[in-house]
This record gives sequence, structure tokens and C-alpha cells, in this order.
Amino acid sequence: MNRPLPAVRLRVPTHEDAVAWHRVFDDPEVMEFYGGRPAGLSVYEELTARQRRHDAELGFCLWTLLDESGEVIGFTGAQPWRPDWGPVGETEIGWRLGREHWGKGYATAAARETLRRVRAAGVPEVVAMVRTGNERSIAVTRRLGMEPAETYAHPTLDEPALCFRLPLNYAQ
Repeated sequence: MNRPLPAVRLRVPTHEDAVAWHRVFDDPEVMEFYGGRPAGLSVYEELTARQRRHDAELGFCLWTLLDESGEVIGFTGAQPWRPDWGPVGETEIGWRLGREHWGKGYATAAARETLRRVRAAGVPEVVAMVRTGNERSIAVTRRLGMEPAETYAHPTLDEPALCFRLPLNYAQ
């Protein structure tokens, strides 16, 4: 089914967005593939501060995702891959939405805007790291035209981490 994607707006996260992200992601289902339980506010304060630095230094970050009414519904964007395992040195694209916004096309719409922005910033290729079983995120990678690439041994989980790739000079 090819329904139209919703209108979305991406903005550099503000200090206040740390509180909004904490509220939106305070759900075990949302956090199933990110540690299984909601993170503390300090995690989001550090994350939003880091994203403001990324935007200033790189021209892209994990942006706060707003719906048509201006409500914060999650984040979508790109950032350098930080861990010392996996696609070291690569730019990772990612998304996380509040559960009530799943299945409505927000992640795909915002990820497509992210691809446009990182391409404009000169990034030649992006990766998406997805945990096995995260079928919603795998579906978004497919809609973006990403291809399965490497599989990495996750350093703390007894499961592989899937890496999807997309060269941006060929992205639609």
C-alpha cells in the first residue's frame, strides 16, 4: 500500500527536548531494542547536548521529530557511529518514535528528509544498525532503499547486529 507520508518537521534538539524525549520514550515497548527499559532524563540531556554539537560541527545530528501539529514524537537523523565495534568511522542514520506514532509513516518520512540533509552535507554513505527482530526498523531501511551488508557480533548481547548500507549518490 502506497499511502502518502505524513508531513514532518525536524529541528536541532533543544535543552527542553531532553524532557520531551524522556517522556515520549518512557515505554518498555519503545525501548525493547534499546536496552529494554526507559532511560533516565540525564541520558537524554547528554544526548541532546551531543546532537547540538554534531549539528554545529557536522551539519547534521539526531533531530527532534515533530508531527503536523508541532508535537515532539521522537527523533530521526544521523550521527557518527560511536562504539568501538561495528561500522567504526561510518555515519549512522537512526530513528525512534513514541509508540502511539508507529505505523503512520513518520519514521520513513523523517528518514528520507535525513537522507536529503546528510547528502547535502557531503556524506557519501550511511549505515543503519538494527537489532535482530526489530522488524519495524528493518522495514524502514527497505523503504529507504538500504541493502543488508555486514553482520557484527554484538559485544554485550548474544545476537548479531545487522548493518544496512546506502550509498547516497544513488539514493532516491
